[in-house]
Amino acid sequence: MRTVDEHLAAILAAVRPAAPVRLPLSESLGLVLCEDLRSRVDLPGFDNSAMDGYAVRSADVRAADPAVPGSAVTLPVVGEVAAGGIATVPVGRGEAVRIMTGAMMPDGADAIVKVEDTDGGTESVEIRAGVPVGTSVRPAGEDVREGAVVLEAGAVIDSRRVALLAATGHGEVLVRPRPRVAVVSTGSELVPPGDPLAPGQIHDSNSHMLAAAIAECGAVATHRLSIGDEGSEVLRVVEELAGQVDAIVTSGGVSMGAYDVVKEVLRDTGTVDFVQVAMQPGKPQGFGVVGAQQVPLFALPGNPVSSYVSFEVFVRPALRALMGLKPHARQAVTARLMHDLRSPAGRTQIARAVAVRDGSGWQADPVWGQASHFIADLSRANALLVIPPDVTDLSAGDAVQIWLLDGAEGRISR
Repeated sequence: MRTVDEHLAAILAAVRPAAPVRLPLSESLGLVLCEDLRSRVDLPGFDNSAMDGYAVRSADVRAADPAVPGSAVTLPVVGEVAAGGIATVPVGRGEAVRIMTGAMMPDGADAIVKVEDTDGGTESVEIRAGVPVGTSVRPAGEDVREGAVVLEAGAVIDSRRVALLAATGHGEVLVRPRPRVAVVSTGSELVPPGDPLAPGQIHDSNSHMLAAAIAECGAVATHRLSIGDEGSEVLRVVEELAGQVDAIVTSGGVSMGAYDVVKEVLRDTGTVDFVQVAMQPGKPQGFGVVGAQQVPLFALPGNPVSSYVSFEVFVRPALRALMGLKPHARQAVTARLMHDLRSPAGRTQIARAVAVRDGSGWQADPVWGQASHFIADLSRANALLVIPPDVTDLSAGDAVQIWLLDGAEGRISR
């Protein structure tokens, strides 16, 4: 029987980052940059105003002091420049140009008087506060110089970096692409959600859950299928998908039952191994490569909780590796257990818990239903509690490691 770490290591050893592709900047969020990028422009590209106000020569308004009655300076307004416009009228001695935030500085001006320190005049303006040279002026290249490296290869593009790349002139970027993933649920008992159920049937939740989990980690679920228990159909679907996607995730059919056709059919290919992993839930696992392109295939258990936990432990890290990201993304923190918990000897238990944080730190409350078919309790959980194989009894107050799931940090204990 493999340990969790051994099975994950075998998976990551077989997964290679996808070849870089050039994509529009608008499609790059969350992807890994594969080249150094230099600014194509100065930022700002020209001297501009940081305020709505008046462009002046500092020497002309030096005497204005709001604390001194009668010290205001009146200047003629000889022009106006808005953001996006061209400053065509220079500022001569004793003159002012009305200017908007982001607008180009006119020649001759060396400072901006904000509109709040004036009477807001349009033909002439009363300046009530003097300003030093450079006040409220954004010099060209103050932020970034043309040719400077703004983002290095290996950076993960987030919303702030999208802004930087857009501002420095990059409409396309060379990145690792999002993996295209096919999800296949197996079982003749499965019926689409919303359809009526006959005796012995259940709604297919796994394919929807796994497709959503794939999207959550930045990949794309391009196919979502539910098929029966015929070995020929399983093999046909897998062979077809292997030529269209970057990874395949199946659920069901991997245990020891008479109708576990995924294991029965794919084991015979010689490229997919089916093993038992010392974990609960998720003991039966399958992994290998299929098709001419050696597409990774993950064969997960069919019980929903087992399938979800298996995805978190094995599939999510592999998909991130395909994207060139660090495999482990979930934040791991230490929490105090709120109730006693037993764990099977010799297995890593991945328990579901509700995590809350108060002034003393994180607290973890295991959900009531830890069985592998309890979907409602899975949906309540916002953390996974990781119990090592050599620990069998935990008491309330014991320190435990938890992985925070999406939304965990938003729940604060009152």
